Amino acid sequence: MKKTLKLSTALVLGSLAVTTAAQAADSITVVSWGGAYTGSQRGAYSDPFTAKTGITVLDEDKSGNGLAGMRAQAEAGNGTWDVVDILEGGALTACDEGLVEEIDYNNDLDKGADGSMPLDDFVDGSLSGCFVPTIVYATLFAYNNTAFSGDVPKTIADVFDLKKFPGKRALEKIPGANLEWALVADGVPYDEVYDVLDTPEGVDRAFAKLDTIKDSVVWWDAGAQPPQLLADGEVTIASAYNGRIFNAQVVENQPFTIIWDGQMFELDGWVIPKNAPNKKAAMDYLRFSTTTQALADQAKYISYGPARKSSAPLISTHISTGVDMNPHMPTNPENFKTPIKKDAGFWADNGDDLSERFNAWLAQ
Repeated sequence: MKKTLKLSTALVLGSLAVTTAAQAADSITVVSWGGAYTGSQRGAYSDPFTAKTGITVLDEDKSGNGLAGMRAQAEAGNGTWDVVDILEGGALTACDEGLVEEIDYNNDLDKGADGSMPLDDFVDGSLSGCFVPTIVYATLFAYNNTAFSGDVPKTIADVFDLKKFPGKRALEKIPGANLEWALVADGVPYDEVYDVLDTPEGVDRAFAKLDTIKDSVVWWDAGAQPPQLLADGEVTIASAYNGRIFNAQVVENQPFTIIWDGQMFELDGWVIPKNAPNKKAAMDYLRFSTTTQALADQAKYISYGPARKSSAPLISTHISTGVDMNPHMPTNPENFKTPIKKDAGFWADNGDDLSERFNAWLAQ
């Protein structure tokens, strides 16, 4: 009996050791967008996480194909990604398709530094079940200061006014944001844009307004292009990601000014795939990287606003130039007077049809 008990105990302990070893991760794979953005995550999240836990964070710059990658891995039954950075719309789709874990926000995430519960602390309406936002970023317009003397463009309507503000415009080669801005330029109130765009007449109206500047548009499809087009004088006004313009202004000393009117702001953040190989460590990373301080720290590296309200008072200066980051945040009250929140649900439902029509319109 004693020998049997000892053998059983040994088997149980051995099994526990194997289980613990299987659960303990020495590294996790985090998928993101690359470049300065992944660099900001490494400085604010990944390196401090490794210092605290000993778990190495391996970066993969594949967020551009994040949804497709998660689908492929789920189909193959062989997950290799632990945490994936994804836009809100993609996260909603991944959640609906059962590709990612559901999050118990008030238990899986830390309270805010001010004691607020996560469900109250993150951007209103952003906690949709499986997604944890980290940043608010904006697609907006900027102009080269040397292109205008006297009056300068200040509104979306000015961007569409080729007579008052002549010159080429640079627009991203997608329908998103362009259709919304066209309606604003045509007089639709900011908070009614999607009500109008959700009708056939509204779509026609948006394309009709885009027709008025179509011959003066240079189309771009990579985030590095708009600042370069502005710097080279090929366009006078360009739509761009606010982080790209910040870098051009502050790091490269380009004479650019942002038009914050009608900024199209969007959420970006984390999901954990259902078949993540290191799920516990992935959840630990998600929790660590979405604390009040970590999100505020990311703003030292790049001009994207933290997705937690409690992070705003902790935003400080740019890590390499010492510039105060507060005026450069999309969520700064001075910049956030007339924002348009990209309706991820609308684009999930209508994106394919509108993209087809947009591409046909381009070919006309």
